[in-house]
Amino acid sequence: MTARDDSMAMPMRPRIAIGEALRNNWLEIWYQPKIDLKRKCLAGAEALARIRHPQEGLLWPESFLPGVDENSLALLTEHALLATLRNWTTFADSGFNLHLAINVPSSALSKLPLIALVEQHRPKAENWPGLILEIKEDQIVRDIAQAQKIAPQLKACGITIAIDDFGAGYSSFSSLRDLPFSELKLDGSFVKNCATDATNAAICQTAIDLAHRFGSVAVAEGIESMADLQALLVMGCDFGQGVLVAPPMPKERFLDLLRQRMNKPQPKQPAEPAPNPVGQVA
Repeated sequence: MTARDDSMAMPMRPRIAIGEALRNNWLEIWYQPKIDLKRKCLAGAEALARIRHPQEGLLWPESFLPGVDENSLALLTEHALLATLRNWTTFADSGFNLHLAINVPSSALSKLPLIALVEQHRPKAENWPGLILEIKEDQIVRDIAQAQKIAPQLKACGITIAIDDFGAGYSSFSSLRDLPFSELKLDGSFVKNCATDATNAAICQTAIDLAHRFGSVAVAEGIESMADLQALLVMGCDFGQGVLVAPPMPKERFLDLLRQRMNKPQPKQPAEPAPNPVGQVA
């Protein structure tokens, strides 16, 4: 017998170009909550791109980002940047001062006038906490010089850099020493089962300690279980994201969730409450 041909059983969706999605207003910016694990409250959110195609339905990044050219990535980054700056004001007007983050390719540091865009479109509110640019570890270590050059200018206008998917890129300690970052985001493959897998636990603990030694904070991505969340708390992790807390969601749904939680009476907490961050937003 021959193996089943899954490509015939499940036809590939047609590739949607980012430029086409932007021209037709198919691109959406969704948000995934980021939780302060120690204070057990909402601290911010990460902006994520989705395409809502009239025939193909909702498309995840895996279906439109792989293999995309740098010019298209720059267009997507600029759109996400401007949309997130606008959306911060929407959230703030509803009473939520969130530190928002967007994913950017390292090439955007040189291809886009990031500083000019931020200075022109940033919120004018005095309590704006700034914006976080998340750059994958394997990308930023290839262009450390550019990151070092632009980071001080970005910081002057309220923008900081987070190293995303840390651990997957295998950068050296000497490389990290030269990188200007405010957050270290632990790759989800190491966060998963960190409560029971000794190797993953050791990697997570090392990354958390490393972030703190560099004067930065550690963010765990992909938290799926309460056991892993509790383990990360014991390790001293600062922030977390994942489906256990909340999945990515459209801006309107995210805002509705925030409003519902703010208006919902809070139950009396036991002496040592189990983390339930989204439910404790106030």
